[in-house]
Amino acid sequence: MRSFASDNNSGVHPLVMEALNRANRDHAVGYGDDVWTEEAVRKIREAFIPDCEPLFVFNGTGSNAVALQLCTRPYNSVICAETAHIYVDECGAPARMTGCQIRPVATPDGKLTPELVRPYLCHFGEQHHSQPGAFYISQCTELGTVYRPDEIRALTELAHRHGMYVHMDGARLANACEALNLSFRQLTVDCGIDILSFGGTKNGLMLGESVIIFNPALKKEACFVRKQSAQLASKLRYLSCQFTAYLTDDLWLKNASHANRMAQLLYAGLKELPGVRFTQKVESNQLFLTMPRPVIDNLLKDYFFYFWNEEENEIRFVTSFDTTEQDIEELLRAIRRYCH
Repeated sequence: MRSFASDNNSGVHPLVMEALNRANRDHAVGYGDDVWTEEAVRKIREAFIPDCEPLFVFNGTGSNAVALQLCTRPYNSVICAETAHIYVDECGAPARMTGCQIRPVATPDGKLTPELVRPYLCHFGEQHHSQPGAFYISQCTELGTVYRPDEIRALTELAHRHGMYVHMDGARLANACEALNLSFRQLTVDCGIDILSFGGTKNGLMLGESVIIFNPALKKEACFVRKQSAQLASKLRYLSCQFTAYLTDDLWLKNASHANRMAQLLYAGLKELPGVRFTQKVESNQLFLTMPRPVIDNLLKDYFFYFWNEEENEIRFVTSFDTTEQDIEELLRAIRRYCH
């Protein structure tokens, strides 16, 4: 099966699988006191900053829940785009785990801006109201768009002026860095991000994420929050060793570059077809577009992909590190057949 539904559907990169096999050859101390985790922590600190604190966890929802617990108290609110993963796709887990009110903000492109969030920065010090505690942003956004450094800095500076934190969900951070030709550090730490959910499962890893803490004020309780959130793996080396492979010889960049290039190739073919209209800029490896409903229905017989807004006949295609040019050509051939 070749799917354009999600980069979660792709396999594991062979170099990551090799890292897992190496970690599996002997015994190792559990819960992260092993050489594999030590090496992965070193790699992450080289990629970001030397004094950051990486905590390996099982998955994206767990990563977001741990990060937001560190940023907030139950009387806080978390401000995010109305398309945000924590609001739409995580079954209320962040709200349950933090106790916070999640405040969604309508956006045209999935990106928060100072102008959009300012109306929600109110009632500070009033005991009857949830206190704004954090911004949550996704990079790339759930609409495939990418925050520029100046856009992130505008949000972090605003948040910090109000004593708030900024959490970045970096499930597709690699795709954003590749699209902007920037490093991980340039798009996170240097922009004032306090805490990051650093993902790789959409870009060649098998499982796991790392909560990376940049702001020293958030480090003290981190290991306890991870444990209490059921996100501390006993055989932690199988999570951490993947990040060593991911950050060696720019594997993350090569994978993201390929996925983004396949998206652009698909975009180039689709934009010439009758009845196809793009609803968002194609800036990463996600494409949002509308087609005539009969074309979509016929295509669903051969391919698995998701509606984004079924009422508007809006669908999403996602390319992966292992998408091939042949995959793109076959999809375009099928769409052309149904368009005529």
